[in-house]
Amino acid sequence: MSALLQVEHLSAAVGGQQVVEDVSLSVPEAGVTAVLGRNGVGKTSTLKAIMGLITRSGRVTFAGERIDSEHTHRIVRRGIGYVPEDREVFAGLTVAENLRLAVRDSDPRHDLVEALFPDLVPRADQRAGTLSGGQQQMLSLSRALINRNRLLLVDEPTKGLAPRIVDQVAQALEEAARTAPILLVEQNLPVIERLADAVVVIDAGVVVHTGKAAELLADEDAVQRFLGVATHPTTEVQT
Repeated sequence: MSALLQVEHLSAAVGGQQVVEDVSLSVPEAGVTAVLGRNGVGKTSTLKAIMGLITRSGRVTFAGERIDSEHTHRIVRRGIGYVPEDREVFAGLTVAENLRLAVRDSDPRHDLVEALFPDLVPRADQRAGTLSGGQQQMLSLSRALINRNRLLLVDEPTKGLAPRIVDQVAQALEEAARTAPILLVEQNLPVIERLADAVVVIDAGVVVHTGKAAELLADEDAVQRFLGVATHPTTEVQT
């Protein structure tokens, strides 16, 4: 399968400090590619660099066209949706207003969002800052899913969530992956096992492993070596 997103020798800095050294990865035109690694190795910064949110260099190609010199708003208009790690909803606006601001398409997918996250429907007029953490994550995902994106970049969507909400978020991502490929940063190994087709492991800002998700998760020594955890059903990768 050809690559929809191709990243070559990506490096990035925040406040003058190098946070991504040399990352190369590809995302095919379907499925979920998971980015794994220990705490502080550059996973989130890699996604931010792809989106043009931090200073970066290297080559980033999307659908055959280079985007590494483009500003974030132009990258978004190409059809790349981004769900940040800390949700970043507009706390002072209502749920409906948050969604309305996110809409780019002429036919937004309100039906899909309502089907995936029915808990948000009766809260349309509630300020986002008063939602629970799980509900804010639902809203953050909804802002990306309401548009017909060609690619989704999703950062730590289950972080700090109750098991019931984790399952709901994973189910929503399964549905989303049927319509667009996903580049996913995630710490929960059962979620990776459920969703991911391929994995990219980053250490100290450099890719140290790529391959099939199932093969990595089946190799307990490799999981321990790369991630510092055991392959236990309830274990989460360090963030």
